[in-house]
Amino acid sequence: MTNPIFFIDPDEVPEAAETSQELELGGTEGHHAATVKRISAGELVDLVDGKGLRLGCTVLSATQGVLRVRIDQRVLEAAPKPRLVLVQALAKDGRDELAIETATELGVDAIIPWQADRSIVRWKAERLPKSLAKWQKTVQAAAKQARRAWIPEVLDPVDSSKLAKLGSTAALVVLHEQASTTTAELAGLDQAEELLLIVGPEGGISERELGLFQEAGGHQLRLGPHVLRSSTAGPAAVALLSVKLGRW
Repeated sequence: MTNPIFFIDPDEVPEAAETSQELELGGTEGHHAATVKRISAGELVDLVDGKGLRLGCTVLSATQGVLRVRIDQRVLEAAPKPRLVLVQALAKDGRDELAIETATELGVDAIIPWQADRSIVRWKAERLPKSLAKWQKTVQAAAKQARRAWIPEVLDPVDSSKLAKLGSTAALVVLHEQASTTTAELAGLDQAEELLLIVGPEGGISERELGLFQEAGGHQLRLGPHVLRSSTAGPAAVALLSVKLGRW
């Protein structure tokens, strides 16, 4: 079984941190490790900074809220290319949060909240920081569950016009039930620096939005014969493309 992971502030890891060096993990993560999880001396853990650094460590001691470890191995995991970005439309009943949680476990690299034309849920300006923080917390917990060294970045929300403009620097892949192209037929995706997987809300993507994305060079993609929920389509696309791109 892989080692449990705990997040460490990148600023607390010396650039020259090498094997045999000792570190202390305190704060919320130290409390979770030593007090909640009851990690004890002699156990193996990984400390990760959320940006690809993984330190394989042996626990030397565990006191109230503090874990002291010895670094046994230092690994810097490269960011996968192309970067998979889930553009998740805001959806009701927590389906958008379920989507980003599962997509994080499956390996998505970044997430963009999308205020789609047909989104029932609306993020009002005064609640935007709280809503973003909730998504970031969901993603961090999922990355910890999946024992990832990279925490997907949750970017600022976009409307449909702003999303279409992102097509100038990234490949837009629009998941749509009426598309004729399947993942097996998509070509040249590995040449892109970034793939934006666009998932609509419960009411689907509007004709106006489909037109915007088409003008921006977007590719429509059908995942299979069944219509998937907003909470399912994104994770399914991440899994299929991870196979196609050789990640899995």
